[in-house]
Amino acid sequence: MSSEIFIHPTAEVSDAANIGAGTKIWINVQIRENASIGSECILSKDVYVDHAVKIGDRCKIQNGVSVYNGVTIGDDVFVGPNATFTNDKVPRAFNDDWKITPTKIGNCASIGANATIVCGVSLGDYCMIAAGSVVTKDVAPYTLVAGNPARPIGRIDENGNRLNGEPESDL
Repeated sequence: MSSEIFIHPTAEVSDAANIGAGTKIWINVQIRENASIGSECILSKDVYVDHAVKIGDRCKIQNGVSVYNGVTIGDDVFVGPNATFTNDKVPRAFNDDWKITPTKIGNCASIGANATIVCGVSLGDYCMIAAGSVVTKDVAPYTLVAGNPARPIGRIDENGNRLNGEPESDL
């Protein structure tokens, strides 16, 4: 892997952001001040990274994802296209003193396309969130969840395969 950072000419990256070696930042990405992006990450088209966000090494953040202040993403995490994070438990346009509710994404977690991660939850290491799921509660390590609200539907190994002869998909 090259240690050179690639930033597409249409991307807007704050001089106060920290970008790790070998990271690729693609078309129309915006990275705000004091954000920290690990090494060898890929941030795809139209990704927004808010100020003070922390993203670990070797993460893949797909098209159209916004990662807001209060979200911490571990190493080797996959975030599918248009997945959504929140950071305000009780959002009101007129609330001037709202507080950020932190969200933690464990190492090697995978979040499917169009999934919503409601703030205040922790996603365990190696967990997998099915596409379109709405996560409202913590997800244990090595657990596959699906639905709205997301519920556990199986246990998985480090490669995402079902354990104990469970079927590949209930979806």
